[in-house]
Amino acid sequence: MKKLQDQYKAFEKAVNRKDRQKYVLTLYVAGISPRSEQAIRSVKELCEQHLKDRYELQIVDIYQHPESLKEAQIVAAPTLVKKLPLPLRRLIGNMTDKERLILALDLVEAHR
Repeated sequence: MKKLQDQYKAFEKAVNRKDRQKYVLTLYVAGISPRSEQAIRSVKELCEQHLKDRYELQIVDIYQHPESLKEAQIVAAPTLVKKLPLPLRRLIGNMTDKERLILALDLVEAHR
């Protein structure tokens, strides 16, 4: 029985490892501006470097989809929302600081 419990715990640990979790992200931007383009580029680069084949990134232009502001409780752009894995996180403003993005997305362990 003890061996079976140990195997189950090892299985659970492997399934829940951060380096295998899928990240679901939404980046809210305000139109096609240099700041929006830089945010998109920075987030995509970070995802490709640290989450290759383990992320889903949706980009929402708040000018084209203003209803998304209220639904997602967006107060400024750019805003990056990490929906999964939990906990939900929001990063508002400059997306060029890679270390800030890594910490905000809880990628510290995932990118090692």
